[in-house]
Amino acid sequence: MTGPHAHRQQMSNRSSITQFLLLAFTDTRELQLLHFWLLLGIYLAALLGNGLIITTIAWDQHLHTPMYFFLLNLALLDLGSITTIIPKSMDNSLRDTSTISYTGCAAQLFFYFFCASAEFSLLTIMSYDRYVAICKPLHYGTLLGSRACVHMAAAAWATGFLNALLHTANTFSLPLCKGNALGQFFCEIPQILKLSCSQSYLREIGLLMFGAFFFEGCFVFIVVSYVQIFRAVLRIPSEQGRHKAFSTCLPHLAVVSLFVSTGIFAYLKPPSIFSPSLDLLVSVLYSLVPPAVNPLIYSMRNQELKDALWKRMTGFLLKL
Repeated sequence: MTGPHAHRQQMSNRSSITQFLLLAFTDTRELQLLHFWLLLGIYLAALLGNGLIITTIAWDQHLHTPMYFFLLNLALLDLGSITTIIPKSMDNSLRDTSTISYTGCAAQLFFYFFCASAEFSLLTIMSYDRYVAICKPLHYGTLLGSRACVHMAAAAWATGFLNALLHTANTFSLPLCKGNALGQFFCEIPQILKLSCSQSYLREIGLLMFGAFFFEGCFVFIVVSYVQIFRAVLRIPSEQGRHKAFSTCLPHLAVVSLFVSTGIFAYLKPPSIFSPSLDLLVSVLYSLVPPAVNPLIYSMRNQELKDALWKRMTGFLLKL
């Protein structure tokens, strides 16, 4: 079918969906309430951890360096990504429902994709920061001046925004005629593509492949950076110097590993191990755990940040 009639039919298919059904964690009311409290705990941990990092870095003049500037941006993106998902899941668990509006789904997809894309770009920039600090320390101030840092952070945010805008607009321009049930507890591009009844979804698959090449390029850059970093660290004569250099890199490396490993397993796991419960567990791991755990990873391995956090917290308690 071609021509105006086909166009009207596609518009009808698309406009007939006013809401989507998200995958419920459970149908048992008691377990739904338990999930609500678990999600609330994760969310409060993420708010507290990332909020402390943001306020501490902004408050402490000693932390106004490129590494902590990028860490502040990472904390902001972590807060954004988890806030995009958890409140709606908590609301559904509390009200014993699994619906999300069409516009709410589009907004959730956009903001989550925006935060995830910008975060990986930022993690790539942070690996460059560590590379310059350890391999080219004499040029650190030149290569990573305040203006350069702002430009790099802005580039990461802009990349995330353009990526999210492109994918969201393309995904929700497709006619959807295979129901409205999503096999995920939040709105995600692959799940929406499964509902499409048009060959146009190949265009979105092409965009996803382009995005995959972008992320692969970032990942290769991170790996190459750390190969150079480890080679430089191993040439440091003193054990104390090697330990100090490693301690500034390990938190970032741990965060990258968590981000990449959970994402790869979620999207590239073999079909033979397909299981709805396993998929749900993996989606929780890659979407909710990193934003809540990242502040802990950075604060545990960074003595300077720990001291600043402790000073900030004790100062606050003394004022009470």
